[in-house]
Amino acid sequence: MPAAIAFDYARAVDRATQLFWKRGYSNASLRELLRVMGIGEGSFYNTFGSKRRLYLACLQHYNDTVSRRRLDALQSPASVRVGVRAFFKTVLDELDDPKTPSVCLLAGSLSVDVLRERELARMVLSDMQEFSAAFQDRLEAAKRAGELPKRFDAAVAAHVLVTFLQGLFRVIRTLHDRTEVERQIDLLLAGLGL
Repeated sequence: MPAAIAFDYARAVDRATQLFWKRGYSNASLRELLRVMGIGEGSFYNTFGSKRRLYLACLQHYNDTVSRRRLDALQSPASVRVGVRAFFKTVLDELDDPKTPSVCLLAGSLSVDVLRERELARMVLSDMQEFSAAFQDRLEAAKRAGELPKRFDAAVAAHVLVTFLQGLFRVIRTLHDRTEVERQIDLLLAGLGL
């Protein structure tokens, strides 16, 4: 029978997620991970088995918390226009928090070191597709409800939104002017009819 976990698993994964989010997959050393998680090597290997398995757990944790908050903002309002704007407001509010790393963990995972590992690449690409699908589903529902024209291309618009978002994560701290970023978002959404 496997031994019971002798540490706070949720807290350890949350702390590891923060470190990966801040430093990236390759730049987060096992020593740093053990330190921030507050566990020893034996507990680490008995519970996670490898850094790769820990990273998968952290991606899932990120999806269950940060991504869920953003998608809830997209889904909650009655109007698609309000929902898409609420999504971007949630992202900007999080990025205004100095404790939030500048790049989305998922966006940061679109890197050579992560994508060359088949299991990690599969999860990251699947997560990206699910994110795009969430936008597309919301836009398709708005078309069915008559909020958007019938000829509105929800699939292309969803890809444009996700592409813009990925670029935004890469330059947001450089631009560092929320008003300018909000103007860019407004222009993009107006151009899409949102």
